[in-house]
Amino acid sequence: MCVVGVHLRPACLFFTLIAGVFFPLAAEAGAKGPVANDARVAGDYARTRFIADLSRKVDIHAFALDDPYRVIIDLPDVSFQMPAGLDEEPRGLIKAYRYGLFAPGKSRIVIDVNGPFLIDKAFVLDARDAQPARLVVDLVATDRDKFMKALPVSPAAQATPISVPAPEVPLLPSGKPVVVIDPGHGGIDPGTTSSSGVTEKDVVLAFAKALRGKLEAGGHYEVQMTREDDTFLPLRDRVTLAQRKGASLFLSVHADSFPEKPADAKGATVYTLSEEASDEEAKELAAKENFSDALAGSELPSDSDEVVANILIDLAQRETQNRSLVFARSVVGELKGNLHSKAMKSGGFRVLKAPDIPSVLLELGFLSNPDDEKELTADGWRDATAERVVKAIDGYFAKRLARNPY
Repeated sequence: MCVVGVHLRPACLFFTLIAGVFFPLAAEAGAKGPVANDARVAGDYARTRFIADLSRKVDIHAFALDDPYRVIIDLPDVSFQMPAGLDEEPRGLIKAYRYGLFAPGKSRIVIDVNGPFLIDKAFVLDARDAQPARLVVDLVATDRDKFMKALPVSPAAQATPISVPAPEVPLLPSGKPVVVIDPGHGGIDPGTTSSSGVTEKDVVLAFAKALRGKLEAGGHYEVQMTREDDTFLPLRDRVTLAQRKGASLFLSVHADSFPEKPADAKGATVYTLSEEASDEEAKELAAKENFSDALAGSELPSDSDEVVANILIDLAQRETQNRSLVFARSVVGELKGNLHSKAMKSGGFRVLKAPDIPSVLLELGFLSNPDDEKELTADGWRDATAERVVKAIDGYFAKRLARNPY
C-alpha cells in the first residue's frame, strides 16, 4: 500500500494519489486508458468499504458533499465495465453508487450514503501478485455535527471546476437564428432507465442528433448542441452555453418515466417554465430533473446563485415567457397523435431559466411504457418525430419573423 498524499482541509478530507505501476489486463487491451472492471461493497453501518478493481493505478480525488450525503471520487478518463450498481439492499452506509464520464478526460464515481459519515481512508493499491490495482474508500458513521464540521465552506470547490468554453472568436454573423438543442442528462447521469436497460441519456442524444441533422439540412438555422456525446454537463452550464451562443431558441429533450402507471403514462409532453407547477406530476418531474446535478455529484446552487428564481415576476421576462408558450403550442400542434393526455404543462425547471431565451422542455415519451420505449428506440419513429419538431420550429420562427424580423 502506498498513499502519497493525504490532506486535511477545514472543510473535508480529500486525497490526491500519484499514478503508479502499469498492470496489464485483457480488459484494457481494447481500451484507450485505464479500465474499472469490478466493484463491491463490504462492511456494516459502523464502517463500510467501497472497492473497485482497476487495470492500473490512477490518480484519484475523493471528497464529501451533503444534502444528500454523497462521496465523490474523481478519476481520469476511465472505461467503466463495473456492475451498474448495488443489485440488492443497501449495504452498511452505502445505499447506491453510479459512475460515468463527468467532463472530457474526467470520470466520476458517486456513492450515495444513507447518513452522516467521514471519509476515513481513500487510496489506490498497486497491482501485485496477479491482483489488479484497487481503489478503496473507507467510510465511518458519525453524527451530523461532526460531518458538517468536516465539510468545506464550499465543498464543490474541492472538485475540478466544470465550465463552458467561451464561444468561438470571432462569431461570424450569418443572419440565421441560433437554435440550441439540449439532450438531457449524460455521462455519469443516465436519467431514467427502462426495465430492459434503455437509458434516457442515450435515447435523447440520438434524437437530438437526428433533429440537428434535419435542421442543418434545411439551411435556415445555426444549430448548437449542449452535448454531442456521453458527457455530463451541469444544468447551469447548459443555460450559459445557450446564452453565449446567442440562442434564439432553446429546446431541452428528455424521456419521462412513470412506472406506477405504465399504461396511462404514454406520449409526448411539452413543458414551459412557471413558478408554480401546473400539476403534481409536473412538480415531481421538475424536482427530479433539477436533481440531475446532485446525482452527478455537483453541489446544488443556492437561491442567491440561481438565475432569478421568480423569473416570471419581472416584467422584462414576460416577453420571453410568451415566446416560450408560442413555441410550446407549435410543438404540440405538430405532435398531434403522439401526445400525452395532458400535452402542455409547466414547472420550475432550472434548465429553462434563461431570462432572455425562449425555452421549452420536450419529454418525448415514457420509457416506463413498453409501447413508448419501442418507438423511442426506433429509427423510423425518431426520424418522423424529428421532422415534426422541425416543422414546429419553422412555424415558430415564421410567426416571429412576420412580427419582428431578426
